[in-house]
Amino acid sequence: MAGYKVEICGVNTAKLPLLTNEEKDELFKRILEGDMEAREQYIKGNLRLVLSVIQRFSSSTENVDDLFQIGCIGLIKAIDNFDITQNVRFSTYAVPMIMGEVRRYLRDNNSIRVSRSLRDTAYKAIYAKEGLMRKNAKEPTLMEIADEIGISKEEITYALDAIQSPVSLYEPVYTDGGDPLYVMDQISDKKNLEENWVEEISLKEAMDRLPQRERHIIDLRFFEGKTQTEVAEEIHISQAQVSRLEKNALKSMRNYLN
Repeated sequence: MAGYKVEICGVNTAKLPLLTNEEKDELFKRILEGDMEAREQYIKGNLRLVLSVIQRFSSSTENVDDLFQIGCIGLIKAIDNFDITQNVRFSTYAVPMIMGEVRRYLRDNNSIRVSRSLRDTAYKAIYAKEGLMRKNAKEPTLMEIADEIGISKEEITYALDAIQSPVSLYEPVYTDGGDPLYVMDQISDKKNLEENWVEEISLKEAMDRLPQRERHIIDLRFFEGKTQTEVAEEIHISQAQVSRLEKNALKSMRNYLN
């Protein structure tokens, strides 16, 4: 949770509870039976997930307390609508719900207003750029985009400049009566695909459940790139012990992720 203060909305983030799979299953059974105390425990046990999500919006100028509260609303909606009969991990289901709430909040609090015609021109240019990139496997020039949509390059440049504020990414561009589609949803990011990020959260949850020494070994081996011999020297055990602990840790993580 680097970059965030210890207390958010009066919640000590350093002491947030972490639920085991068994505890989650048991609590959800009680929630379905109307147990409000179990619901409260389940909410508290997933606040780390909310913190992970709002880090995605760290570039926003919004107060982190506000984002945390909005994220909690998304978490509660996810709990109230989660179907335990589906073969989906709760975090995988909850992350889009939490992000959706935060996005809506940022969109509704956007103080910058750009004319509809400028937005339409900018969106057409963005879509044309994406289409040309998929078609030609390279980034198109401004002139190619202009030719594609039949608008002068000067108008396109002006329109794109008008929506340069990061908040403009939360403008809705389409809705069919359900959740709207935002500009952000249409801009590709190969390094930070949302599904990859959800997998990273699951991986972190799996690591958090490891004993401290095993978690440290996995961190040194796979995130710092050290050899088993280097790890053994650093934590003062034999290379054979490192190998055994590493195998046990990876097996535990696989079992959790599967």
